[in-house]
Amino acid sequence: MFIILGFYKFKNLKSLKKNKVILQKLFIQNKIRGTLIISKEGLNGSISGKSKSISLISKKIRILFRIRSFDSENLSKSEFQPFHRPKIKIKKEVVPMGLNISTKNKKNNHIDPLKWNNLIKEKNTFILDARKPFEYELGSFKKAVNPKVNHFREFPKYLNKLDKRNPVAMFCTGGIRCEKASVYLNQKGFQNVFQLKGGILNYLKKIKKKESMWKGECFVFDNRVSVKHNLAVGSYFICSGCRNPISPKDKKSKKYEEGVSCFRCYDTLTNTQKTRFRMRQKQINLAKRVGKKHKFQKEF
Repeated sequence: MFIILGFYKFKNLKSLKKNKVILQKLFIQNKIRGTLIISKEGLNGSISGKSKSISLISKKIRILFRIRSFDSENLSKSEFQPFHRPKIKIKKEVVPMGLNISTKNKKNNHIDPLKWNNLIKEKNTFILDARKPFEYELGSFKKAVNPKVNHFREFPKYLNKLDKRNPVAMFCTGGIRCEKASVYLNQKGFQNVFQLKGGILNYLKKIKKKESMWKGECFVFDNRVSVKHNLAVGSYFICSGCRNPISPKDKKSKKYEEGVSCFRCYDTLTNTQKTRFRMRQKQINLAKRVGKKHKFQKEF
């Protein structure tokens, strides 16, 4: 059993290069996989490994960067390793909005999942899904609005159009995108901006399906592809042609070919690409028949 830890922290961090080298060695030694992004404004990670290893790495990250606790922390389980390799990246921003935002004077606007339903039931509440359009398509809260922004740097332009008079209830997968966006709105004069504590993942973990206002599944950036209530692995797959999520229903399309294409990309892929993808899938199938793993095959 693998433990998946999702976390973030907004804080002025130092010694990025030095700590990256230290953590890279620890990731390898403890068989940790996943991605950790570090920057001067904070860090964001989604990593997996055995329980003891995850606890050790989590503690080490907090010690190295002098963090008492993460702003948000989500734990879930998986029967297979959901990440291919360990990656630690140094970036200018944890969330790429093209803005330098301080969270020192940030209001405590996190709403617990148990109280979230009451907030989004109110007529005047504007429910904002801060994720990308393809994530929104898999599932969202009732009456939620998606800005249809593919790059987060474009998000501030959309936020500037919102009505300051109405309460804004914002949510995303784990909470980090909303964290930065809510600070931006507060600085723009919005008084009633709220965000779902721990994001969708925390909501699906804590709220029973019968009491839930969530419809569909939640996309996650690992080999699980999507999760449902209680963070059970969802029903979606990833198209090998365009890397977009596809449902079991999408697989019934005449344009779907395992390892090659789906209804979205069939008409845009070149014959050369399709031939290459077919060869790749052939190698995967051959490896499966003899009971071996192939380098293109997901690691379970």
